[in-house]
Amino acid sequence: MRKLRAGLYLSLIFFIAIGCVSNEKIIYLQNLENYPEIKEGELIEYEIPDYKLQYNDIIDVNVQTAQDIIEKGFNNTPTGMNNQMGAMAGQTGGDIYYMTGYSVDKNGMIKLPIVGDVMVKDLTLEEARVAIEEKLREFLKNEIFVKVKLGGIRYAALGEFRRAGKFVVLQDRMTIFEAVANAGDLTNIAKRDQILLIRQYPDGTRLHRINLNDRNIIRSPFYFIQPNDQLYAEPMKVREVGAGENAAQSLSLVISAITVSVLLINTFTR
Repeated sequence: MRKLRAGLYLSLIFFIAIGCVSNEKIIYLQNLENYPEIKEGELIEYEIPDYKLQYNDIIDVNVQTAQDIIEKGFNNTPTGMNNQMGAMAGQTGGDIYYMTGYSVDKNGMIKLPIVGDVMVKDLTLEEARVAIEEKLREFLKNEIFVKVKLGGIRYAALGEFRRAGKFVVLQDRMTIFEAVANAGDLTNIAKRDQILLIRQYPDGTRLHRINLNDRNIIRSPFYFIQPNDQLYAEPMKVREVGAGENAAQSLSLVISAITVSVLLINTFTR
């Protein structure tokens, strides 16, 4: 029985040790060793790359004449409709303009009334607006004003997120920390230093590993989320041994296991 008790105590210590997750692994934006230090209050300059339209993107094209603006104001879409579309997109993770917008086909074209096909693939929103406006001027002699927008930022969060899923955020830009927060934050057993970012490019898909523990993420080209990004968070080794997310959970699991073991031993040794 003494050897059994000693074994149980050793098992308890072992499981507590492997079940604990250190603060260094879960704290964001640290000044890590062997990395350039970023001091608090330091101004960090960055350039946000303009997003270029891709196959399957859906854009909203709003065309107004001077008379339209005089009669209806700058926005001729009812506010209630915009709010309803935004709410539906946020709940389903779909594009806000799926029913009313124009999809970029596999040839990089959108098909507009009157003007027909317009090439927009690999163009920024401003470049697409200019291309559409030039096409329209071939058919419309009146002064026109064209506005082109994406239906927010659509992205997916998978793995060790507290609220994994597909999301649409109605903003023009969003940081990776805003994306993580929108998905309910990462669990305590997520590998924050090895987040996998799957990003779509005009020539295909690329995989990038990013470290959310390191402050230098702010300087990286992956600090801002782009439409169609996918984030995958892998679990730490504690998931494999069935330990809890923190010491209290791990201790509870170990005590439960030891209690069951003692009951079984008492049952078979009587």
